[in-house]
Amino acid sequence: MPHPVIWHGHIVFGMVTVPVGLISATERGTTPLRLVHTAGGCYGRIRHRKRCDVEDRDVAEHEIGRGYELPGGKVIPVSDADLDHIPLPTAHAIELLGTAPAGSIDPRQIGAASYFLAAATEPTGIRPYVLLVRALAHRSQVAIVKFAVRGDRERLGMLRPLNGALVLNALRWSDEIHSPAGAAPSPAEVEEDELAAAVDLIEARTVDTLDDLPGLTDHYAQALATTVEAKLNARDLSGPSEPVQGPQPVDFMDVLRRSVHDARVRRAEPAKPTRPKET
Repeated sequence: MPHPVIWHGHIVFGMVTVPVGLISATERGTTPLRLVHTAGGCYGRIRHRKRCDVEDRDVAEHEIGRGYELPGGKVIPVSDADLDHIPLPTAHAIELLGTAPAGSIDPRQIGAASYFLAAATEPTGIRPYVLLVRALAHRSQVAIVKFAVRGDRERLGMLRPLNGALVLNALRWSDEIHSPAGAAPSPAEVEEDELAAAVDLIEARTVDTLDDLPGLTDHYAQALATTVEAKLNARDLSGPSEPVQGPQPVDFMDVLRRSVHDARVRRAEPAKPTRPKET
């Protein structure tokens, strides 16, 4: 079943406009866990009610709208019609600011929101859409854009081609990104043979696409179901607790060699000897 279009507008670059529709490109996985009232074995669902703090009563969905609160506390109602006519160019068009190499975007900037931009069905809209997709793919670049979905502020975005379509990823503004200061460890000596073995390990685990990577399965739902089944059957899944031990001395070269060998065996590749550590 196709996902609904949540916004209609245009991509604008130069004097070219491309009519598009915004479609969510992802969905969030869920589990059957719910907030419940545990006291006395009740286990009733916890409901989050919407309550008016002026009339002190619960309100229905059709009674709820948006309001802009002024510094003095006065609230000005803002309707969907008001937002449709907001004097903001990016409320109706995705503004292309420029392009950049695909690998130049800081991963910290990439937000969770991801959308497909659906092409219009009219021939006059299809041609510029295809042109933009091919131009970006030809240059191995992404477009940096600015957009605003109704009721939301202006957001930065990254537009990239994918299998003939355009994907829009929300980006964080620069003032929303934290510095890595304090995350890096203090300088440490690394032997050349250790570095070479670590590079070998990375190469042995390198794949062409995420689909080629083993282990890309979320086992949480199954583990949760197993836990629930054990509770239903009054079984104890907890094993004996092990004493917590402090850090133990590690032979990094031995660990790296065994890790490289294991990675190559998993990929059915012949193991190449790594240089032994000189003594």
